[in-house]
Amino acid sequence: MAEVIDLVSTLLGGATMVRLSRFTRQVLICVVAATSIGISIESHADDANIWQSVKKAGVLRCGAAVAPPYVMRDAKTGAYSGFFSDLCRDFGQNVLKVKVEFVDTTWDNMVAGLQSDKWDLAMALNDTPEREKAISFSAPAADDNVSFVYNKNDPRVPKQIKALGDIDKPDVTVAVMSGTAQDKAISAVLKQAKIMRLPGSDETRLALMSKRAVLVADENFANMLLTEAHPDWAVAYHPSPALAEQPVTFGVRKDTPATDIAALNKYIAEQVQSGTVNRLIKRSNQSILADMKK
Repeated sequence: MAEVIDLVSTLLGGATMVRLSRFTRQVLICVVAATSIGISIESHADDANIWQSVKKAGVLRCGAAVAPPYVMRDAKTGAYSGFFSDLCRDFGQNVLKVKVEFVDTTWDNMVAGLQSDKWDLAMALNDTPEREKAISFSAPAADDNVSFVYNKNDPRVPKQIKALGDIDKPDVTVAVMSGTAQDKAISAVLKQAKIMRLPGSDETRLALMSKRAVLVADENFANMLLTEAHPDWAVAYHPSPALAEQPVTFGVRKDTPATDIAALNKYIAEQVQSGTVNRLIKRSNQSILADMKK
């Protein structure tokens, strides 16, 4: 166990860009402990195991709903990018040794599609108690929470937001991606503001820019990109305590064997420890900012 703790300390020390919560630290200890008993995908001989089935099919299907910087899709080519897309692609190609297929979906259908075997992995899902009733989760690749972005020149927004009550007003409209953890989080705390539920991040940002919405609620990583892209007017409000702080993971079907989940967790732990996740996040952010400047 001492060796496990040492390895976890090394891992956590290298994760400078990804903020790891207490829950994440506990999960990573379990992940590294699992690797110490020599878990390997090749050791699974039972065809009922998910990864063996994927190998037989020759393709890993990744359920994809757009949520920058986790999952992004080029409108012209249909190509997927974003750090969760990169992780899914790498796990399929270099660990399972199969082709990778991204299956377009929406956040409203992400869990249902996983349950009905439309894809093998659901990308960038928040691990919530409600979802745990229906599916299982990998160890987190990142932690995130919900923040709000608004136009500092909009007279409908207080000059200084000190609490959620300052924006929970009947004349305030908050745009959010429908069916996401952000949607559920703000629905629980905003009792007077109007919630505008839209299918994707592009739509929520357009609603803000066109002033149909006063604020946009999204995950902190995504909102950070918005403020960096528009520093002249975009300002972020971060509720304290953090709103809906949750790990961001891969979702798997409920019947996925523990050994298969452990194999996926081992891969994730290696990517975090090596700094690969940090580099992928940085690359995703740079790509989005470059596109915004075009």
